[in-house]
Amino acid sequence: MRKKFEQQLSLGIVPIGEIKIREKSRHQLAPLLKALQYLFVTEELNSKVFTILEEHIMKNKKRTGRPGMSLWEILVLSLVRLNLNIDYDFLLDQANNHYELRGIMGVGRTDFKIDKKYHIQTLRDNVGMLDEEVLRKINDVIVEASHGVIKKNEGAEVLELYTKVDSYVVETNVHFPTDINLLWDCGRKVLDVIGHLRGGELSLTGWRKYKYHRRKLRNRYRNCAEIHRKKGANYQERLKESTKAYLSKSREIESKARQSLSECTQAFIAGQLSLFQVGLVQELQYYLSMLKKHIDLVDRRILKGEQIPHSEKLFSIFEPHTEWISKGKLQKKVELGHNTAIATDQHHLIIDFEIMFQTSDAAVGMEMGKRIIDNYGAYCQLRSMSFDRGFYSSLSKEALSKDIDKVVMPKKGKRSLAEEEEESQEDYKRLLRAHSAVESNINQLEHNGLDRCPDKGEKGFRRYIALGVVSYNLHRLGRLLIQAEQASKEEERTRSAA
Repeated sequence: MRKKFEQQLSLGIVPIGEIKIREKSRHQLAPLLKALQYLFVTEELNSKVFTILEEHIMKNKKRTGRPGMSLWEILVLSLVRLNLNIDYDFLLDQANNHYELRGIMGVGRTDFKIDKKYHIQTLRDNVGMLDEEVLRKINDVIVEASHGVIKKNEGAEVLELYTKVDSYVVETNVHFPTDINLLWDCGRKVLDVIGHLRGGELSLTGWRKYKYHRRKLRNRYRNCAEIHRKKGANYQERLKESTKAYLSKSREIESKARQSLSECTQAFIAGQLSLFQVGLVQELQYYLSMLKKHIDLVDRRILKGEQIPHSEKLFSIFEPHTEWISKGKLQKKVELGHNTAIATDQHHLIIDFEIMFQTSDAAVGMEMGKRIIDNYGAYCQLRSMSFDRGFYSSLSKEALSKDIDKVVMPKKGKRSLAEEEEESQEDYKRLLRAHSAVESNINQLEHNGLDRCPDKGEKGFRRYIALGVVSYNLHRLGRLLIQAEQASKEEERTRSAA
């Protein structure tokens, strides 16, 4: 049975609340560990976070069985991965050898005994258990706690919020797509899966030389790619000839793979396939459908000269949710991933975020504004909310203005006299100038891993973004706590000197 963390104190084990974090350290891990320690030792925050984790991870599970990683260890390691922007191998090394990190996880010792060691597969299986929904709830708890620390430091009764909303592209982990290299991806994956299937008791006919077919397909792909890259004399004629040979080999592989798929289906009906082989057959079905699609696309685009509609294009067979985004930037004319909108306040906390899957900026701006009002309007005064021009919508602006004192939403194109008068006001100009501060928050997010997502699938992409936001906010909370402690120590030194 998986449990929330309850530290069993014994000789040699230091309580989490007594772990000394190096406050003067310039490393980015120190503020995160400070915030995690605060989260654990503050009873109210501890209760809220563990309640959220228990409801999500232990839902519909029996209270029996072997204990897995505790909920606290899962949360800590998930956030450290994003905070340091590291892979699982580096995370494993940190989890097994970093003294302060192991202390915050509750498994560190002062007698240098090896109490608990983690394994790479344990991290992979457990760190991915959190999802976007639960991380949103945890983020709301962290932001509220951070606002409480700010109010205490400033001595304010009610916190005023000046929020900024902007978007940027988080890329998926894909190569630049062309129809030619996507067709190669489909063909090689079909052959790779068949190579795994033909081993063991399942013998697929006609694939004794499957490595030869893979080598031939690769050669014809590279011939096409080199002609397309170098151009030269009679470029179109040479490209069409090489493409015909490439398509001929691709169709031959597809035809043979269809027969093999039929054999696998019959073996499945007869109950001759293992669970692993059933998974491989499902992969084969998917890659065969992709192979058929891209044979058709290459044929239409290169041989028939058609313009392929954008709705029919696919930019990765491994991450099919990937979008082609062109914002017209000088150094990044095209980005492959998804627009992600964030809302920050004047204290550089990310109070809300939204991943924009085929969604307009205006709709996202309205949705985020409503969430911010619902989550923070009860204990904060929402003084302003500023947007980029792409978020403009008269309906959104009118709706948000009912609960927010000043909505700064510049309009694209021609403006009316009333709009020109509004944009010429000094408060409006000041808030518009201050809007650019959100770019520094985006820059820090990118340094913390939210520039390119290595996780697979749409669910993995959403989880990765949410983890990055929670890790960022905990880092900000840790810096606030460290600054408050340093200010307190400075006051004590001043009083003692007087």
